[in-house]
Amino acid sequence: MANLNSPVGRTIDVARRAGYSVQQVRNLERDGVLPPADRSPGGHRSYREIHVRSALAYRALAAGVGPVEAKRIVRTVHTGDRAEVPALLDAAHAGLHTERAELALARQAAEAIAAEPITEVRGSDAMSVTELAAALGLRTSTLRHWDAEGLVVPDRAAAGRHYSPAQVRDARIVHQLRRAGYRIAQVRAVMPEFRRHSGQVRAALAARDAAITARSLALLDGAAALRELLAE
Repeated sequence: MANLNSPVGRTIDVARRAGYSVQQVRNLERDGVLPPADRSPGGHRSYREIHVRSALAYRALAAGVGPVEAKRIVRTVHTGDRAEVPALLDAAHAGLHTERAELALARQAAEAIAAEPITEVRGSDAMSVTELAAALGLRTSTLRHWDAEGLVVPDRAAAGRHYSPAQVRDARIVHQLRRAGYRIAQVRAVMPEFRRHSGQVRAALAARDAAITARSLALLDGAAALRELLAE
């Protein structure tokens, strides 16, 4: 098996093995993700196995924690305190664990909320913006933002905005989806289906679970690649 100093060749050779374009390889070198390439007397780049392994480590880590943090981790291998690398990986795993725990709570809450019956609406059942914000532990500005984005639109009367029981339930679902990491545009796409049936919310949360699992596995691949870099 080639060691980290084994010659690889040109930029295109690194690009092919790492699954990147030539320009992407040059960008990774510029950003410190790859160590500086060797140079011939004529100025041509010459790469070694360490460049390929660094690119592969970055690729896996970027899928797990995003490109910014992935660059930080791989740069630390080359230019920082190598003892910091395990701590950075631990933090990345902890972040994914937190996302998974929050998603589990969101799924439980969504199931419970979806099962709640909406009975005949009475005037006393309606909630004001202030009351609903307090019940959800949110700022009133958050509810107004959801209103402006069309996520949960309250009834409007001379006395001001009021949320019916169905709208309160919608707000609780939106709150759980946002806690689970969904962006406004994603929630906007899900809510019309939820109002007809709750299967769409279940499917969306299941897709989120699958995405977190894929990121966790990518992080494991990245950690294995980093271990090879740290071995020498």
